[in-house]
Order: sequence, then structure tokens, then C-alpha cells
Amino acid sequence: MKPVLVLVGRPNVGKSTLFNRLTRGRDALVADVPGLTRDRQYGEGKRGNRPYLVVDTGGVTEDLDRSVQDKRMSMDAMMKEQTRQAVEEGDAIIFLVDGREGVTPADQELANYLRRTNKPVIVAVNKTEGLEPDVVTAEFHRLGLPQLVSISAKRGDGISDLVNDALAGFPESEETEIEIDVPRVAVAGRPNVGKSTLINSLLGEERVVVFDEPGTTRDSIRIPLERNKKSYIFIDTAGVRRKGRVHETIEKFSIIKTLQAIEEANVVILVLDADQGLSEQDASLAGYILEKGRALVVAVNKCDKVDLERRQWIERELARRFAFITFVRPHYISALHGTGIAGLFKSIDRAFASACKTLGTSLLNRVLQQAVQATQPPMFHGRRIKPKFAHQGGKNPPLVVIHGNQVNQMPETYRRYLANAFRKAFRLEGTPVRIECREGANPYLAKTPSKTGRYQKGKKTREHRRHR
Repeated sequence: MKPVLVLVGRPNVGKSTLFNRLTRGRDALVADVPGLTRDRQYGEGKRGNRPYLVVDTGGVTEDLDRSVQDKRMSMDAMMKEQTRQAVEEGDAIIFLVDGREGVTPADQELANYLRRTNKPVIVAVNKTEGLEPDVVTAEFHRLGLPQLVSISAKRGDGISDLVNDALAGFPESEETEIEIDVPRVAVAGRPNVGKSTLINSLLGEERVVVFDEPGTTRDSIRIPLERNKKSYIFIDTAGVRRKGRVHETIEKFSIIKTLQAIEEANVVILVLDADQGLSEQDASLAGYILEKGRALVVAVNKCDKVDLERRQWIERELARRFAFITFVRPHYISALHGTGIAGLFKSIDRAFASACKTLGTSLLNRVLQQAVQATQPPMFHGRRIKPKFAHQGGKNPPLVVIHGNQVNQMPETYRRYLANAFRKAFRLEGTPVRIECREGANPYLAKTPSKTGRYQKGKKTREHRRHR
């Protein structure tokens, strides 16, 4: 499992800039305004062969242990609660401070809290460009935290040392394929859609806590199951809520655990709520599952609470909002009463078998040629893209490697067209099919030395003409 690095610190010390540096992206807003980040922000990073997850948090100005008496939580109180939950989720804490401002009372209070967590804490002294590292970090030994690193999040100075120190206590990540002996089935969805109830129905016992309140499940729970002489490992996860507006008082829960469970799983059951309806968060979560290459089963829960007209509306919304997963057949179930549960196991088995299926090379090439004849690839710079042959490059999910001329310029729409053709020919259900294009050098184009001693392409040699 990837280690989780949590960024904490006062407002405007550069946490979002460091987040973008660690994830090599621009997902976090950056501006010279204190308190710009309010919700937790999650991202993925990698240094060498070591992947990790990063959590950006809002600025903290007081002790995180102080309880909030007023039930109508203020914005600062909610930001503090977000940071406290992020620290609980994290494996290592990067405590960011401002090297030009020095130690502040807020830094001291936060350091006192972080020492009590008994988690690895690294003090990253930021904004030290142009300064002597030993001199600027000396003052921060007052915080009582042994590990200090001088960095510049804006310029990237010291970032490699920071990440190496943060990951030093964790084993090297093994980028191996997910085990395919026993399918791991993650149950994901928004809070309070019935994930834990579904787990209990699948198991036939009250294995996990069920309560009519969003966020009852706070961690990912792994449960082995054997049914009809087949073994499964089910993973119950916390609900994934959209990034709510800051003034909303409903707390947010362990999103990071759900994302980790999806990465670990072979098959993901996406649970939707027929009573609440479909949301953009449901579609985003489905997109994330496919992006990670996981086989997918869709379960529309609480169908016992809706009438026929509502169910027809749900079917139309599924066809409209989830048009990118037309290869997944939805199941309309009631986890509470056990209606439609048996069909989920059949879909899990078919999706798992499809994800791990061996695709014959001869049939792949036959399907490729038929698809190209039915719909020609587009032109690129006046030349036709020409896929020539294909072979399987991997499993879980199936990867099809296509060779040919200018295939690297193949648009995404045509790749989806080919993926659908392969999926139909091999009867693949519930799994995405990835297309990888590779161009090869033309053997009839020889490299000949020019007058300047450099090699030129495009001139046919006398030997090639003779062989032709």
C-alpha cells in the first residue's frame, strides 16, 4: 500500500506549492493569500520507483486538540477538523514552516500536537532560497522535532531529500500486478448509500456496523468469503463525498482509504442510491475506477423505496451520465431485503474472468482488420493512420498493443472504437480495455550519411531497390 504523506502548517507557508511540486501537477490553487486551501486535497506522486499519496490541508493557527463547543462550526474550526482527520490518516507528516518568518507561537502549538501523534514528523523549512541552510534551520530546533530539511517549494530545492526522509521508514513499493488467485472486491460509493448493508447481505451475517448516518464506516475493512467453492475478499470502504462547500457542517471521511482500496481491488462494486438519485460524484468515482483499470459492477441500491416511474428515470440517467460505461450492466437491488444480490456474484465472476482473460493474437488481428475496414482511421498531416497488427500486452485490465504507421497519433475516439470492437469479439464484461500504440521504423527507409556527416532519412539505398 502506498504511504500517505500529509502536509500541515500555518496559513501561507507554501503547502499548496509543495503539494504541486510533490505531485508534479497544478491541482492545488496557489496564491499569496492566507487560508486559500480549506478542504483536504489528495494527489499521487512518485520519486524513482517509490509511489506515494500526498494530502494537502488548510492552514492551522491553533492546537488541533482543542474541542469546538459551538455546534455551528466556524470556518476555521472545520478547517482544523479537516487537518486533524488528515493527520490521523497519514503515515508520515511534513510540517511546513516559513524560514523567513522564523518560529511563531502557532508553529510551537502545532509542533506540540504533532509530537503527541507518535508519527514520523519532518520539519520542512520553506522559502530558504538564497539563504544558508544551516543558519536558517537552526532556530527551528526549538520545536523539539529532530528531522529538519531546508527546502524551496517554489524552486524545487531540497525536495528530493525531503521525500527520501519522509519515505525512509517504509519498505520499497513493489510494483507487481495484483494477485489474481482470489478476487479482491471493493465496495465503493457515496456515504449512506448502503455499502455496509450490502456487505452484510453478501456475507449473510452482520459483519460490519450499519447505522443510518453518513460516515459510519471510517476505514477500509477486508473480509474473506467463500461461496459455491469460490473464494473472495470483500473490502468495505468509507463513503466518498464530493468536495463540499466550506460552510456545510457535514464532516468528511476517509477518502484516502477508499482510493487505496480501489487500487488494491480487482473488481469494484459501485453502489448508487435510487432514493437519493445520481450525482456528479458518482460519475467521477466511476471514472476514477476505470482510470485505475479496475473491473466494474454497478449496483443501484434501495430500489424497494422507489416506484416504477422513479426507476425508469434512474435508468435514463444512467444511460445519460454513465455513457462511458455502457459495457457494464447495472443491477437493481435492495441490500436491506437481499433482492437481486445473487446476480452480483455472477457479474463479479464474469468481470474478474474478463479482466484476466488471455486474448489470442490471431483473433486480435482479425478483429483489428475488420474494425479498420468498417471504419477507417482519420488522416494526420495528410497521411492515413494505418494500424497493422496487434497483440496482448497485459492483463487486469486487458492491454492490447497495436503496431503500425502513425498509430501514436490515433485519437482517443478511435481508440475507444477499437476497444469496443475487442470487447465485443472476446465477450468481455465489466472490464475496461486499454489500447497502447507503438510505431516501428520503416525498413525501406534507410539512413544515409549526408555531406555534413549526419544521417538523413527517406532515401532508398541501391540494395533496397535491388531487393524490391
